[in-house]
Amino acid sequence: MPDVIYLLPDAVANQIAAGEVVQRPSSAVKELMENAVDAGAGTIRLILKESGKGLIQVVDDGCGMSPTDARAAFERHATSKIREAKDLFTIHTMGFRGEALASIASISQVEMKTRRSIDEVGTRIVIEGFEVKLQEPCQTPVGTNFLMKNLFYNIPARRNFLKSNTVEMRHNLDEFERIALANSGIAFSLHHNDQEIFHLEPGNLRQRIVGVFGKDVNKHLVPVEEETEALKLSGFVGKPEIAKKTRGQQFFFVNNRFIKSSYLHNAVQTAFEELLPKESYPFYIIFLDLDPARIDINVHPTKQEIKFEDERLIYNYLKVAVRHALGRNSITPSLDFEQQNIFSRQFVPVKKEPRPDDDTASALFNRKTTEPSAPGRSDYRVPPAARNWEELYAGLEKNDWAPVEERSAPAENDLFTIKSGWSDDVMDESPSPAFPAAKAPYQVHQSFIVSQIKSGFILVDQQAAHERVLYEKYLESLNDNQQFTQRELFPTALNFTPAQAVILRDILPQINRLGFDLQDFGSNAFVVHGVPADWPPGQNEQQIIEQLLDQFQNNVDQASGVPDRVARTMARGSAVKRGTALTEVEMTALIDQLFACTMPFKSPSGRNCFLTFDLETLEKEFSG
Repeated sequence: MPDVIYLLPDAVANQIAAGEVVQRPSSAVKELMENAVDAGAGTIRLILKESGKGLIQVVDDGCGMSPTDARAAFERHATSKIREAKDLFTIHTMGFRGEALASIASISQVEMKTRRSIDEVGTRIVIEGFEVKLQEPCQTPVGTNFLMKNLFYNIPARRNFLKSNTVEMRHNLDEFERIALANSGIAFSLHHNDQEIFHLEPGNLRQRIVGVFGKDVNKHLVPVEEETEALKLSGFVGKPEIAKKTRGQQFFFVNNRFIKSSYLHNAVQTAFEELLPKESYPFYIIFLDLDPARIDINVHPTKQEIKFEDERLIYNYLKVAVRHALGRNSITPSLDFEQQNIFSRQFVPVKKEPRPDDDTASALFNRKTTEPSAPGRSDYRVPPAARNWEELYAGLEKNDWAPVEERSAPAENDLFTIKSGWSDDVMDESPSPAFPAAKAPYQVHQSFIVSQIKSGFILVDQQAAHERVLYEKYLESLNDNQQFTQRELFPTALNFTPAQAVILRDILPQINRLGFDLQDFGSNAFVVHGVPADWPPGQNEQQIIEQLLDQFQNNVDQASGVPDRVARTMARGSAVKRGTALTEVEMTALIDQLFACTMPFKSPSGRNCFLTFDLETLEKEFSG
């Protein structure tokens, strides 16, 4: 039997190894930019086309390479960072494996120009699929100009697995931001498809954070600074008001290297205990400087996972340092976030309104008022000013459980006459001579709606139900392009971070199909000329759009497409919230619209929209 084990050719071995090092364009961006940092560059330019699929170019003014070094740099395990195994525990550079350039050269078309300050001419090397096509002298500035084209051109299967340009660009922005934050003393710029996205001048960390995340974040930064013999900790945490519901603005740097650690994240999260609402993530950029011998960074090819010699000590030290920083800035925990929201609201008694004879399907979205409307908006209903406090307690001497007034018989399109082919008991509840007219719905804690049915009653979560109604409405508008726009009397300017602006430009057509008239104004600014016709009063356009961009930046709900994600976010942000008083007409309209949905049982986020309680079960509960 012939031998079956043999050595793979270098080209094949490099393509296999490239699968670990270069998974997508952002992997190459990270490796090339880190090489530029290690070369001592003072200025680094990143140029992309087609989100890195077509072109990735990194230009730096670092030390450059000799002709011999330039050629050797593309060999596997060729590196200037270490000489022997023990050097792995004294690493101060970003790269050290010697795999990046070899992997990149094996799956793309590469051209590199480099020159040292002591050389009169530089070196130009052209490589395709790990095969050196050309090496010659050339004129080039001091430093290195690395250009790679057509990523995975010789591995079509790998290229087909790349995501959309929007998703790939988001990953590129993530890597750029991490390296830029870790090296605030270096000037960085980013161009995508001939448009400048970032232009960051060298400065201190606070200036770099403002350059990356926008000037609005500056007033919310809390400095963290602690030092012991074993560890130096520095950076900033954000005040609770800029915490978000999605991840993406949490950064740990160990010896200037970005790392991911859920264990250390929990330490910061614990320090913010009782300061943040549930399921919120604080903003932080924290640097840990310690002896390289106390950590092991040779754990994963991406070098974003490391091991600490004493992880528990780091955890406790980090938690205490963040708590001290918050305490020094007079940021103390509140007793109850929900109570804060409750007492800040204006409670007003809700008067019952007789249900009109005409269709009330749009009552919830067109709440009228006799009070002046906001400038540039239709006459939406806004809550009146608080009445005298006596009115708040009016009627308490009456029995809360007294029957409410009966309303007139439901119209043909009422909740319990809607037929959708369901066999559920709820959908079969239609008025009959043997069954009296349904009672009017009413609210419980201004959050849930109770509506009587033949077999018992249903309890509707008003926020979840409204999210379901709006979600299907917005999704239909995106698919059919039938949403109407209400023009603003005075256009509103919205400012976003450079990373947000890149994503927003890509999904702008989908947002405008919802009824927005949002136009790019340049320099990361956008102008709102119009909003959807049923836009709720007082709703913040920038807040809703930022929630949508956060989902795209953090790749939330990857299975859903752009229209679905837009509809989900818009519905979640625009839905009537718990604690909002609704009139009888509005409650009836909401129930009608909920059961007219194709899927009324669950909200887009998976919460139950309503629960059914039947009389038989209730009687058993009270039977003793």
